[in-house]
Amino acid sequence: MSFDLLAPHYRWIEFVSAGEQLQQCRTALLERVLKSKKVLIFGEGNGRFLAECGRQLPDAKITVVDASARMLALAQRRLAGQGTSSTGIDFICADALTWTPPAREFDLIVTHFFLDCFRREQVEMLIGKLAQAAAPRANWLLADFQVPASGLARQRSRLILWMLYRFFRVTTGLPGSVLTPPDDFLRQNGFALRERRLYDWELLHSDWWRLPD
Repeated sequence: MSFDLLAPHYRWIEFVSAGEQLQQCRTALLERVLKSKKVLIFGEGNGRFLAECGRQLPDAKITVVDASARMLALAQRRLAGQGTSSTGIDFICADALTWTPPAREFDLIVTHFFLDCFRREQVEMLIGKLAQAAAPRANWLLADFQVPASGLARQRSRLILWMLYRFFRVTTGLPGSVLTPPDDFLRQNGFALRERRLYDWELLHSDWWRLPD
């Protein structure tokens, strides 16, 4: 899987498909974790969340992991263009499936529109690996797609996801072909859902998960 080909075009693709709603989902619950000091962001993409995270958590040490070197370059360029210092931000170009984070290191883990890229067994493995990197009482922010329970919203969501998966499988080699809800895997690793906000006919959700005190 590689987003290098799409990297220069990702911003307008996102805007055409969802306007500002994806970014709204990314940042909706950032206000809940403003005390975070060590942040791990997986699959950041072109840096829109990172820029806001750096602005709201100016003293945090942030580690950004993405398999696309071009996406990471765009993220760094975005920070520079906004006059935001990248001091305290560590950019790592690595495959999420093979890169192993340090254990019990991070008090905030972020996976926005990332876990939907993978097959079910890969999602389970990734959540287990990231949970091992979580410090006690760590928070986890997660924004992603979902399929509503019933009605027109469910049918609309299934059609949109069908189109998205086929587009990204062709352009990026995406391993996933259907959406795997991560909730059960997060609970199995000790996290509890503290808040969830829904957007766009419940197609999108923004979550705040946390390890118990």
